[in-house]
Amino acid sequence: MPLSSSLRRARVAVFGFFFIAGLALALWVVYIPAVQSSLGLSHSTLGTLLLFLGLGSFFGMQATGWLADRVGSRRATIATALFMSVGINLPGLATEAWQLGAALFVFGLGFGGIDVAMNDQAVLTERGYDKPIMSAFHAMFSIGGAVGAVVGALLQSAHLTVHWALALAGVVGVVVTALCGSALVKPGDALPAPVTEDASSDGGGMPLRALTGRIATLAALAFLIMLAEGTATDWSALHAVEHVGATESAAALAYGAFAVAMTAGRFVADPISHRLGAVHVVRYGSIIAAAGMAVVVAAPVYPLTLLGWVVFGLGLSGIVPQIFTAAGNLGAAKQGAVMARVVGAGYLGLLAGPAVIGWIAQYTGLDLALVVPLLFCAAGVLLAGQVASPRKVLQPR
Repeated sequence: MPLSSSLRRARVAVFGFFFIAGLALALWVVYIPAVQSSLGLSHSTLGTLLLFLGLGSFFGMQATGWLADRVGSRRATIATALFMSVGINLPGLATEAWQLGAALFVFGLGFGGIDVAMNDQAVLTERGYDKPIMSAFHAMFSIGGAVGAVVGALLQSAHLTVHWALALAGVVGVVVTALCGSALVKPGDALPAPVTEDASSDGGGMPLRALTGRIATLAALAFLIMLAEGTATDWSALHAVEHVGATESAAALAYGAFAVAMTAGRFVADPISHRLGAVHVVRYGSIIAAAGMAVVVAAPVYPLTLLGWVVFGLGLSGIVPQIFTAAGNLGAAKQGAVMARVVGAGYLGLLAGPAVIGWIAQYTGLDLALVVPLLFCAAGVLLAGQVASPRKVLQPR
């Protein structure tokens, strides 16, 4: 059955929202050192303030799940994108530490909100295609992050202050929202949607209590896999320095290798999922990721360390999109709440990963600490069957 032009536009629109989310986050991250210097913050104070971004994001995810169930994910995506576009300006206006904490909390509300809403829209759009396209959306987030990092570096070299750089991100967010918002999937568009055998005959979907076990399992899997992913952010470069004696400049390539592999892997994960199934992507992706981390831990020379991070990134790249797709396809009456719980759990894992590895490394050393994400990848092997879902034609929310 040929795809409608409206569905094609919806896919492009969702790409746009994933892009601006990655761009906004990256522009803020690039300017963190400048903000720390201008406000005279210690490392410990900055670390504490950054927690407000994560806290705001988590609350934003839960609130958006509630909002999407009441007004639809299209309106929720537009609202949270605009909220994020305004909120990202606030950290650049802060002149004191408490103001920065409050600003990051507000920005986090918008960022966490759009994370849930755009993933919900991605699920709906994928149903219309009736083939896997979720991983490509996540790849677009990575591309937005890469573009944001490059743009941020250029703006810093041009001596543009954080206020104007974040304002630029806000303007881009508003423009993309204005251009793409109307193209998102709307309630009333007939799309295929999975449903369990016990779903109500009127198409209302199953109550959350009937799906508690499945939701909890998907949330736990998202938490563990994204915790494993989070270790690469803060520990890949340091491990290269400590384990194989790489210089700091060379060690920076370790995270770069991981990030590039994640992005590339997400672009190829969809056709693999279409051909072999989501279960295979999760199961064998977890095995590949575990093998990559084993290489990282055991590698005696730096080139092998880089190879390990590449394999680790390739293995992980397609797993989380399959989990989010499965969560959105449970046939729940409150799909937004389900997405909020699963995406929120994954986000907590992403935040917790660096801290957990740091605590363990304090007592065992970094090499042994990195065995933890290797073991967590086993969860993907054991729980891969949870991402499978049946299909039936229903009306989207």
